Amino acid sequence: MLKRDKLYRAVSSCVEGLHLGDRKENSRRQDMGAYKYLSKAWMKRKGTDLNKYLREEAIAWRRERVIKRVEFPTRPDRARSLGYRKKQGFLVARVRVRKGGARKPRPTSGRRPKALGVTKFTRGKSLKEIGQERVAKKYPNMSVLSSYYVWEDGTSKWFEVILVDPSHPAISKDHTIRHSLAIGA
Repeated sequence: MLKRDKLYRAVSSCVEGLHLGDRKENSRRQDMGAYKYLSKAWMKRKGTDLNKYLREEAIAWRRERVIKRVEFPTRPDRARSLGYRKKQGFLVARVRVRKGGARKPRPTSGRRPKALGVTKFTRGKSLKEIGQERVAKKYPNMSVLSSYYVWEDGTSKWFEVILVDPSHPAISKDHTIRHSLAIGA
């Protein structure tokens, strides 16, 4: 729980006006919920405490496995907007994908350098799609609901993938999730 507190402190320091005690009279339109502040902080995170917090976390993420199940989403506002709910049958996994173009093996037979076909290959899929596929392969009984960007450094990009267990009773009873996954259609 300490990490969650640290994240919320970082968010509150980079969004001005996030003081829980002081409210203006008759200013309902100016009040925002916590998720609104979180999303605002993510938009303006350059040079803030949130950016420092994520840099420190990325150091630990580099040492972790490529696909790691996380207890809480790093961006709860984004996760909830994509359909995540804090209930049984949902799972969030963080995946690291190497940045850059596709690597091709060098041909063994001789040819001119232009025709080697090793460099300047653009991937056919986005890094986000590649991350989703890798997570879906690791958790074969789960369905990928969606994913979102978390962080990047010079060599890697991190995404968090929201997974749903379609056979879980809590999910099979929830019609909104069943509809988005097209279960029983």
